[in-house]
Amino acid sequence: MGKNGQDYLSLFGERIAAGECRTIYLEIAKLHTTTKLSIPIIVERSTNPGPVVLITAGIHGDEINGIEIVRQVVHKKINKPAKGTVICIPIVNVFGFVNRSRAFPDGRDLNRVFPGSKNGSLAGRFAHQIVAEVLPKVHYCFDFHTGGAQRFNAPQVRLDFQNEKLMKLADIFQASFTVNSKNIPKTFRSTCDKFGIDMLLFEGGKTDDINDSICKEGVEGIKRVLHHLEMLSPKIKPSKPNANTIYIENSTWVRAKHSGLLHNQTEAGKQVRKGEILASITDPYGKINHLVKSTHDGFIINANHSPIVYQGDAIYHLATDFLKK
Repeated sequence: MGKNGQDYLSLFGERIAAGECRTIYLEIAKLHTTTKLSIPIIVERSTNPGPVVLITAGIHGDEINGIEIVRQVVHKKINKPAKGTVICIPIVNVFGFVNRSRAFPDGRDLNRVFPGSKNGSLAGRFAHQIVAEVLPKVHYCFDFHTGGAQRFNAPQVRLDFQNEKLMKLADIFQASFTVNSKNIPKTFRSTCDKFGIDMLLFEGGKTDDINDSICKEGVEGIKRVLHHLEMLSPKIKPSKPNANTIYIENSTWVRAKHSGLLHNQTEAGKQVRKGEILASITDPYGKINHLVKSTHDGFIINANHSPIVYQGDAIYHLATDFLKK
């Protein structure tokens, strides 16, 4: 059921009855060639009443790994609920996906224009449609991202540790890491929060890449959450995580002290000690070799995979303070 207790769900002018499966093609705009561009919204409804769960990816069009996670959720029929409704939008920013770009054609970051505007920029108009039509029906949201550019994120969910409901949800999702992260204004996450939607943001992998282990962790997290909500089909069994999530309260960046070629020796997810060698930076001519060392004890939750760095570039995101539960 929707939040209004109706036996049908209304989305973009279409009414989806309980027990019905429907893909809605939301036309957002036309290309400059007049070709129509639409976004598939996959809706699966049970005949049994229950919550509405929204699963999204591709707000940044080059973050393919998140798109693959949602694709697997649909392909494996994890989105067919035992009760309630599951709405999947595998590619939110189809403009960016087509162009393998992070941004909308107007140059805007879609994740910085929410809740958007009916008469604003192209990105703002699209954000407004999602906010006006979809969010009022939703109880839970899971949004999948990757690290930007060449930065590889260890699998992690981000939330405000002051939100007890989200902390319980993170306990169930059980990503490798759970990171304390305040809401950023005009993001999809902050807008969901204003609508009273319990939302977890998942980060894993890097742009223009599909990583099987990251995908598996995202898919299994969704299965565990749906199982907890009594929405997972009895035909599908959730798995137990390999280890309990590590709760990160604070972190710091290890930055390049020199420009040059980056030789990465440390993968995201690894536990490191202060003074441990993480990488080296060399010149192209074989004359210099600068070592990059860890500034603290902690866990690497993001690693820069770029072959070239400049002085001051962030190389590693290092988790330093942890919440004991």
